[in-house]
Amino acid sequence: MTANSVPPAQLAPQLRDAITRLNRRVRQARPVGDLTVTQLSALTSLVLAGALTPRELADVERVQPPTMTKIVAKLEDRGLVGRTPHPTDGRQVILSATEGGRAVLDQFERARNEWLARRLTELPESDRETLQRAAEILQQLARA
Repeated sequence: MTANSVPPAQLAPQLRDAITRLNRRVRQARPVGDLTVTQLSALTSLVLAGALTPRELADVERVQPPTMTKIVAKLEDRGLVGRTPHPTDGRQVILSATEGGRAVLDQFERARNEWLARRLTELPESDRETLQRAAEILQQLARA
């Protein structure tokens, strides 16, 4: 360790707090709309997964199935999620994001990226270079 380095046990809470606060702020940067964070998260999971049963979606989102039923109903009412019959189990359905759902998600992502890009332009180039390297390191940590 160099004289300026911070021990991992001290860096961990600082880093976690900074990531949490930045994530919270980025999530707040969204287009005007009435989608909740929970609805947006479920829609994102469906876009990333392609299609899931309601139970699988509840598991991914770490909520109880009745809660997911309410979330999905609201997304369906807005035309953001569609249902298709399960190919092998007639009692099940498959949920997937509609084109409209993907477009809404793209709009949210664009708003968040634009907010962060504006904030990054306020930083000196040396800080942006440091953040570029930090992003690479955080990706490594996430893969571990």
